[in-house]
Amino acid sequence: MYPFLKQVQGPPRTSLSYYSDLIDHCLSLKSSNFAKTIHAQLVKVGLDSHTFLGNRCLDVYSQFGTSSDALKVFDGISEKNCISWNICLKALFQSGHVERAGWLFNEMPVRDVVSWNTRISGYFSCGFVDRSLETFREMQNAGVRPSGFTLSILMSLVSCARYGKQIHGHLIRDGLSLWNVVLGNSLIEMYGKLGLLDYAFGVFLTMEELDTTSWNTLIWGCQRFGYGQLALDQFYLMRTTEHSPDQFTISIVITVCSNLQDLEKGKQIFALCTKVGFNSNSIISSVFIDLFSKCNRLEYSVQLFEDLHQWDSAVSNSMISSYAAHGFAEDALQLFLRTLGENLRPTEFTLSIVLSTVSTLLPAEQGSQIHALVAKLGFELDAVVSNSLMQMYAKFGLINDATKIFADMGVRDLIAWNTMILGLTNNGRVYETLHIFKGLVREGLSPDRITLAGVLFACECGNFVDEGVTIFSSMEKEYGVPPRDEHYACIVELLSRAGKFKEAIDIVNAMPYEPSSNIWGSILRASVIHGDFKLTERVADRMMKLESQSSLPYLVLSRAYEMRGRWESMARVRRSMKHKVVKKVTGCSWIGIRDHIYTFNADQLEHHGGKDIYFVLSLLVWGMEDKGCLHEQYDGGC
Repeated sequence: MYPFLKQVQGPPRTSLSYYSDLIDHCLSLKSSNFAKTIHAQLVKVGLDSHTFLGNRCLDVYSQFGTSSDALKVFDGISEKNCISWNICLKALFQSGHVERAGWLFNEMPVRDVVSWNTRISGYFSCGFVDRSLETFREMQNAGVRPSGFTLSILMSLVSCARYGKQIHGHLIRDGLSLWNVVLGNSLIEMYGKLGLLDYAFGVFLTMEELDTTSWNTLIWGCQRFGYGQLALDQFYLMRTTEHSPDQFTISIVITVCSNLQDLEKGKQIFALCTKVGFNSNSIISSVFIDLFSKCNRLEYSVQLFEDLHQWDSAVSNSMISSYAAHGFAEDALQLFLRTLGENLRPTEFTLSIVLSTVSTLLPAEQGSQIHALVAKLGFELDAVVSNSLMQMYAKFGLINDATKIFADMGVRDLIAWNTMILGLTNNGRVYETLHIFKGLVREGLSPDRITLAGVLFACECGNFVDEGVTIFSSMEKEYGVPPRDEHYACIVELLSRAGKFKEAIDIVNAMPYEPSSNIWGSILRASVIHGDFKLTERVADRMMKLESQSSLPYLVLSRAYEMRGRWESMARVRRSMKHKVVKKVTGCSWIGIRDHIYTFNADQLEHHGGKDIYFVLSLLVWGMEDKGCLHEQYDGGC
């Protein structure tokens, strides 16, 4: 039984202050049931139509109740003022009734700046950024002067430098940007998001008052756009002021050290965290685990992880990710199972890491087990997890399973389409790749460089010359994606295979940068197949100058000379190859048997127990030779 509840259920009272105090108590309890009890009492004594008490009750329902409860209170208020309309508008947006909120706004007899702010923030919180900006323009046309809160909301929406500078201009005109630290910090964050660091520093240096958030936002902006050393410089400068770094500051700076792979600076910050007691924070511990892993000190990550007295999702995710990044797939999976044993519910990020790990090294059966867990935990509809599942099945060659997941997805983002396109292409289903690409365009999504690289690779695999040329030619004009090395490599390979060397070389010559050896290698290999010996010599010579350590031009040219009986030229090329330090690519394959990975590298088994396996294989071969099975197998025996 709540305190005050007996008083509410007692004889009716009519004091406004009495019911106002009850509503205050309801707000502190955060109880929708208590709110309904108070509302029922107001109806009983006839005070539900009172504007002040009705607004107070409406505010309670907007925070803890349902939109239908809020609308009942709103309808019961006999003389609604602007506050009544504003609270009801806020309640509808918070409940996700966007269209209904829009209708209510249009019906408002009077709108103040709070009304406009509520609509702008409501659209933004529901994901309708364009409507938020459109509302701001309507607000300006209506002659309503934006408040600092209005501009603060807009600064979080802006994705264009011109709009950002206009908002800054409003703040300067109203004299708000210098003395209001919250608005100043919002400006720094906005310019940091837009990559206008000079403007961010300009705001920072002109602010009359700074706080820790000001420094954090500036450091974050530097880190976001790759100015790691500049971010560290601001951190060191911050430490000379009266503003002490907090845990958010430390997490940004450790991320900077991770990106720079600067282990020494990371150790210094680790010592600082130990000194001020930040190491007990799981977020700080997780970013340190990432730092040590990225600096190739996995043993430090393991030591830090084992020294922690308590785990959570952030820490375990970082350790699982670190194991996976260093190729310890089994350790990553074992740790994942330990977290399940500790009743730590995996997040979508955890499952994504584990699925990626499984698809890299472990058998398909392990992936199916993880998929079953995903279904059990209810993550099948999560876009990140679904994309990871599709990628896993595509890598296993189970492309039909990947296709089924794709078909069952309610909302497909561009990553899902790209995953499906690459999966189909890598599994030889190139006709379906082009079909999926057409479906993506019909959906109104704009393909990115990964999409187009996958489709061009499909055209290359399927020898679809006309389709490939059409897609490549329309990349920048139709989709706004300038060709990069992977796109050039696909189209040059496609044209070269078809014997269209003039078109291929024209594309190579038109490239805005020096072509890579892979692109020239496509022309070289195709020239041998099509018997264009002069082109072979010319391209091989170009490749030898471009990448002298590559063995490909020497081997191809030597073979071409041998086929034509030019033995002296062949011997000269081979001597030249021996005198240079030529890179040789070592092949590697692996197989998973009963949770163990056996790796074959350059004809040598490099897994523990490899000699024993080879010994058993030798016995089997010897036994088959003894029975004549090696010869009889071609005739149907054995």
